[in-house]
Amino acid sequence: MKRPNIILIITDQQRYETIAALGFPYVTTPHLDRMVNEGVAFSQCHVTSPSCGPSRASLFTGYFPHNSGALRNNDPWPRTWVQDLNDSGYHCVNIGKMHADPYYKDHGFHERFVVENKQRREGEFGWSGNPHIFNDEWDKALDLNGIDRPEKSFYREWPDKRERQGAYEWKFPDHLHPDVFVGDLALRWLDKSAYGNDAYEGLEDQPLFLEIGFPGPHPPFDPIESYAKEYMEKDLPIIPLTQEEMDAQPETLQSLRKRMTERFADSIDFDPHASDESRKRQRAYYLANVTMIDEKVGQIFEKLDENGLLENSVVLFTSDHGDCMGDHGLVEKWNMYDSSVRVPLVVWSPERYQGGRCVEALTQWFDIGPTILELAGLNPPEKMEAESLIPFLEDSADAEEREYVFSEHAQDLMLQDVDHSLMIRSKRFKLVEYIGKNDGQLFDLENDPDELKDLWDAPNYSEEKAILRQALSEWFVTSTTRTTGWWKNPAAKPK
Repeated sequence: MKRPNIILIITDQQRYETIAALGFPYVTTPHLDRMVNEGVAFSQCHVTSPSCGPSRASLFTGYFPHNSGALRNNDPWPRTWVQDLNDSGYHCVNIGKMHADPYYKDHGFHERFVVENKQRREGEFGWSGNPHIFNDEWDKALDLNGIDRPEKSFYREWPDKRERQGAYEWKFPDHLHPDVFVGDLALRWLDKSAYGNDAYEGLEDQPLFLEIGFPGPHPPFDPIESYAKEYMEKDLPIIPLTQEEMDAQPETLQSLRKRMTERFADSIDFDPHASDESRKRQRAYYLANVTMIDEKVGQIFEKLDENGLLENSVVLFTSDHGDCMGDHGLVEKWNMYDSSVRVPLVVWSPERYQGGRCVEALTQWFDIGPTILELAGLNPPEKMEAESLIPFLEDSADAEEREYVFSEHAQDLMLQDVDHSLMIRSKRFKLVEYIGKNDGQLFDLENDPDELKDLWDAPNYSEEKAILRQALSEWFVTSTTRTTGWWKNPAAKPK
């Protein structure tokens, strides 16, 4: 079979419970539902780090953050496997968000049309100690329309920002909304590059790798108002927050919550005690942004079909991490709750894989990397920590489920009161350890799927806690040695 076109669509900060066909009927996502119903969904996909930069660097290298070297946002990226696709004859294009550092480098792509965070002009872009303002494609479009990027200073002027909890109506022309803009930019590129177009002469026989990165539903939660109305009229499920739960959380999370209330991060004037009305609006605007993205996904499918690319394409849809949305008295990410580390992953290719299936095996988000390499007919590097999902896509009897999945996050601008946070999760249990604090969290996910009852100090769970702590320690200590390449027997590689 001819090597497929590979279309990788990544949203930013989209938690698992945001697609109707995955069991969340409160959201309108007809095009993502199509992908689920005709493709293969992974219900237990967990990111290797709960923030953008380290999570994405991990995906595009195949290594955990402590081995990729990108442990926080704005850490420089090493070489990516996109270069391997490039070297093998794929035409590689990035449209929208990658969060690859530095932003101005190609990172293996032939073409990059960069659109980054909705807000990011606060000294974030300094390399080698030199401040640098990066103007992305969205900046240029806004400038051409006489509009300044709506930064924190814009939202600080809203008199009811405390009640809004980061939820604001988009106040500018619809076509300049960042998610509409990225979707339209992808459609325009697909039109321009339609094989046979003079500008792309010679690419007719080259397979395509296209990464489309939507900036949403990352905050500020800023949908076009017409999309939000539908959700404001719905009764949306929201996990109640209790003072008892917050008081019982480790010191690291208490400090993170305090930091969230002080920073106005991503224009959220965070209040852990926000009213039910405020929490509903926050959730409604977030889901409205998901519906906006879903609409663009549908248009991308139509354009791929119109240009004759869809028949021989594999389309993957996913997100780099989730968002607590006020659950557990937290917002955004930087923590190890499922709402932060569990994301949707759907692979659509009805001609190759039987659709309408949901894989419940534990999956790491960076497993997408070797999966794409194998789709392209390449062998992933032996020392790569990520593992291909092809056996699950083929519904093979040889598919081996991971015993554990892991996630980590280093100290950064927001997560300050800890040296390093580590998570290990089995099918039933999750353990989080806060290095330097001598404490952590333990959840029995079978009996407490919402992660409301911390069992870290529960005597009847001490044996399970000890097993998980040992497995976590062994993984972290030995993983770096394995990635140097001495571990030559993949069949014996511990799961």
